[in-house]
Amino acid sequence: MTFASLLAAQFFNGLVIGLIYILIAIGLSIIFGMLNIVNFAHGAFYAFGAYIGYTLALLLNNFWLALVFVPLAVGLLGIGIEVFFLRRMYGGEQVYQILLTFGLALIIQEIIIVIWGPVGKSIATPESLTGVANLWFFLFPKYRLFLIIFIGSVIVGAIIFIAKTRFGAIIRAGTEHADMVNCLGIDLSKVFTAAFGVGAGLAGLAGILAIPMRGATPLMGDSILVLSFVVIVIGGMGSLKGAVLGGLIIGIVQSMMTIVWPAGSNIMIFAAMAFIILTKPQGLMGIR
Repeated sequence: MTFASLLAAQFFNGLVIGLIYILIAIGLSIIFGMLNIVNFAHGAFYAFGAYIGYTLALLLNNFWLALVFVPLAVGLLGIGIEVFFLRRMYGGEQVYQILLTFGLALIIQEIIIVIWGPVGKSIATPESLTGVANLWFFLFPKYRLFLIIFIGSVIVGAIIFIAKTRFGAIIRAGTEHADMVNCLGIDLSKVFTAAFGVGAGLAGLAGILAIPMRGATPLMGDSILVLSFVVIVIGGMGSLKGAVLGGLIIGIVQSMMTIVWPAGSNIMIFAAMAFIILTKPQGLMGIR
């Protein structure tokens, strides 16, 4: 493999990683933008989605059916958490919201260990996506190429949904002027519930998409949560476009750094976050 081929392959690998970060960060951004909650349970939704996907893929013997059911299942889990736990915390001190979501993350993590055990799990790549594709002057796994196309489509769809639909308009309005939306006779509590469910479902979707590539471990949500917060801090809290930009930057930088300085890939990411916080605290595309 030539150096140019290596660079191209690593760029595409970074694109895949970045898109997974974006899928999770969009859910975080929706929840923060709409509910003003920093959700520390979001990484646990990602891990739970991976394990539910593992179970469904084995039971149904069909990865594609599991891909449909997992975001629905994790979205319902998120709705239940919002209705029975988070709803009681609205208007309270944010530190209590953080402690609650952090505790919920630990509970979900322990449930994963009790049900599936501490040993990691994995599923095979779908048969139709095994092997590699010839992309001009380098080879690239078909499954990762599918992830680029599929996750990219989901992200574009989510942004269009928020920007162009009535429900998206309510979310945008509720983010900035919740009292005004209530005065218009719109029940924001139901919108909050739906927004939290959508955010959780996107994290679960990222989990099942990642498991054939990375496998699943009970602690997988912790590391991905940290990087997802880095993404939205760089892009801007509550900004979907910022989450996209931040995810692409982090994924590509992380992948490219493994060529020249593997041990320093995370150092560069957190250094970039620190620089953004010091120079532009609202992030590259944030307004708050």
